[in-house]
Amino acid sequence: MDYQYVDGRLQVRRTDEEKKPILQRLKRIEGQVRGLQAMVQEDRYCLDEVQQMNAITAAVREAVLQLISSHLDASVDYAAKSEDRDGAIEEMVRVLRAALRQS
Repeated sequence: MDYQYVDGRLQVRRTDEEKKPILQRLKRIEGQVRGLQAMVQEDRYCLDEVQQMNAITAAVREAVLQLISSHLDASVDYAAKSEDRDGAIEEMVRVLRAALRQS
């Protein structure tokens, strides 16, 4: 993982290995969404559709946690190396606030 602090924002660049589990999760989510679309087109039982939506929501939350985890790791590293503790904390709070909005 590499990062750069630009204009008050920490921009994280993940390696291909770091991207791999995130992309795998997103592909699974994509498949779940396609499955849900088929369920709706087939007029499946509402509870089945709702359960599938809940599974998709949970999967998206996990993807968000994966993204946040690497970002927070970079923020802590940045704070330690740059001694810009306040900037790093502001960055972490900004990311967490955005994540909490979506839940």
